[in-house]
Amino acid sequence: MSDEDGYWTPAHHAVEHFDVATLARLLAAGSDPDEVFGDMTLLTHAIDAEGDGAAQTGEPLSVHLTAVLLAFGADPTLPDPAGRSPMDMAAAYRHDLAIRLLQRHIGQRDGE
Repeated sequence: MSDEDGYWTPAHHAVEHFDVATLARLLAAGSDPDEVFGDMTLLTHAIDAEGDGAAQTGEPLSVHLTAVLLAFGADPTLPDPAGRSPMDMAAAYRHDLAIRLLQRHIGQRDGE
């Protein structure tokens, strides 16, 4: 299933357009938080969108998309088809907020 432009799935469309409310509604309605589209998982896409958006606009990094996905159970260690883990993506953007969230969720999952 793709968006009206025939490209993104609804959840990836929400990520691409920073539509946190729609993303949360889709996840609450049963969308897979580990969905893969193209060469990205939702989580690597979210971190990429947050990092790239900040780089393009000069605005501070946001962590809203990442936080919603992790809250709905996205796997913080799942690599995308290109082999990039969420931590790899966050490190590439020096996205410290995402790194801290990922570390916390990985630690909780591992029982730390």
